[in-house]
Amino acid sequence: MTQQAPEATTLAAWLDAFSRAMNGANTDEVVALFGATCFWRDLVAFTWDIRTMEGRDAIRAMLDATLASIRPRGWAVAEPVRQGATDGFISFETERGRCDGYVRLDAHGRCLTLLTALREFKGFEEPLRSRRATGHEPRDPGLRIHEQPMAQTAEAGAAKQPYVLIVGGGHCGLSLAARLKLLGVPALIVDRHARTGDSWRARYASLHLHDPVWSNHLPYLNFPDHWPVFPAKDQVGDWLASYAQIMELDIWHHTACVGAQYDAANGRWQARVVQGGRETTLRAQHLVLATGLNGEPDIPALPGAESFAGTQRHSSAHPGGAGFNGRKVVVFGSNNSAHDICEDLFDHGADVTMVQRSSTHVIRQARVLDMMRSLYSEEAVARGLDVEQADLQRAALPMRMLPVVFRPIMEKIAREDDAFYQRLAAVGFRLDFGDDGAGIVGKYLRKGSGYYIDTGASELVANGSIKLKSGVQPIRIERSCVVLSDGSRVDADDIIYATGYRPINEVIAKLISPDVAASVGRVYGYGSGLDGDPGPWNGELRNMWKPTRQPGLWFHGGNFQMARFYSKFLALQLKARYEGLQVEVFQP
Repeated sequence: MTQQAPEATTLAAWLDAFSRAMNGANTDEVVALFGATCFWRDLVAFTWDIRTMEGRDAIRAMLDATLASIRPRGWAVAEPVRQGATDGFISFETERGRCDGYVRLDAHGRCLTLLTALREFKGFEEPLRSRRATGHEPRDPGLRIHEQPMAQTAEAGAAKQPYVLIVGGGHCGLSLAARLKLLGVPALIVDRHARTGDSWRARYASLHLHDPVWSNHLPYLNFPDHWPVFPAKDQVGDWLASYAQIMELDIWHHTACVGAQYDAANGRWQARVVQGGRETTLRAQHLVLATGLNGEPDIPALPGAESFAGTQRHSSAHPGGAGFNGRKVVVFGSNNSAHDICEDLFDHGADVTMVQRSSTHVIRQARVLDMMRSLYSEEAVARGLDVEQADLQRAALPMRMLPVVFRPIMEKIAREDDAFYQRLAAVGFRLDFGDDGAGIVGKYLRKGSGYYIDTGASELVANGSIKLKSGVQPIRIERSCVVLSDGSRVDADDIIYATGYRPINEVIAKLISPDVAASVGRVYGYGSGLDGDPGPWNGELRNMWKPTRQPGLWFHGGNFQMARFYSKFLALQLKARYEGLQVEVFQP
């Protein structure tokens, strides 16, 4: 008999009915417990992939293909559960692993969203807490304990080839390497900088994290409790260096990966790396690009640029405002970096003009904190919500529901901050809340840009301290000025291009081949068909943390929260392949 979800049922009652239906392996009974609008998002637990099933038919197809091999069981509501709760955390097991999840019911007692996430493989658990090593004996009797990390790094890529080669030693590369380290998967990071953290230290002096500290912890090691809500870039750089040392990660610094070719016959990459002018070939089964979401700096090719008498540089190479006192500086761009740089230049006495080429979503920093407060804040910590639970709850929201959840929030912010936005509009600043009205959340997930979290520069724009030219394009550069599409000229001693970055597919084409870049397709964005994110609809971030069309090629990027959370699922996928587990990626 088909299971029926009673009206206004509780999470416990729904999960009991769901468990009985799953144990009977009757997919019709299972899908009857889902609402007419429903989503099942799976993180490697059922599909060996990161995939969202939308609607009952898609859920039925996934279960028909996976139930026999996955064999889920032991469904339970995680304790403690609120009385009468219609959402909450769950746990269960599969044939190979232990898993977590999050359920949200609709108003009729049926499932609206279900998240299932692999936590660990049975028999391959991380050596944490009660499983930690004794530690009183060196792993290699011929070395003292403090010599072991140095010896391991020297061996990686020489006497021993890494199973996983990670290109990029920023927060993304480090988070993945740490996960793999605890899972016993040999991994080597190659990074072009001289020291871990230099990618942050080298940026402009005023740079801070734009997300609050509670959301930015790295795996296994939280930031200190006394750190500011928005840590400074040098703090972050030093923390990354300390993290790499504490986690005993294998890193080759001052090393650039200049080419990679996949040997399909042997299932290995041959990656050419250059360190100190000497080229070495590394052979790894898996290649992870953890260099960020973008490619090279995108500097527009403007006529006359070669005749400019002053300096020109991309924002990524901007050293900070010191030394610009009294100079006329034109900054192209109007997103986070542009605002930060303009504010810093003004504080150092420069005469600054921002050139806004297209509209920007601006949101005050306090509003971002309000939006994240329920999951990432001191209040959330006090309620007993740890960062792993917060990440799961955040991941449980499918892409399709972003406008449903965030458009009302943005509309409320627009009303309450109307005076703030009116002052910006009065000086000509062009504002938007995204094509779908979901504001910063939608824009970040679609293209990782198009917004500014206001930390003070908006007031300088509104009061004229930072001059503004909006709705125009640069058309030519002359010896001492910039000519804009409205015919105006802006005097300039220096030009800074806060104009973003080229697509990462160009990096793939250069590093591997144009054919591989074309085969892999776009990286990032979820196919919304909106600003900067062409369709077709995908429902997940394209090619991120999941198998790609190129065997052995993976992508890892995003902010600190994404790096921490998704590094786990990427590491588990790599662990499964390292141990020779039977991996059957679900293909609808």
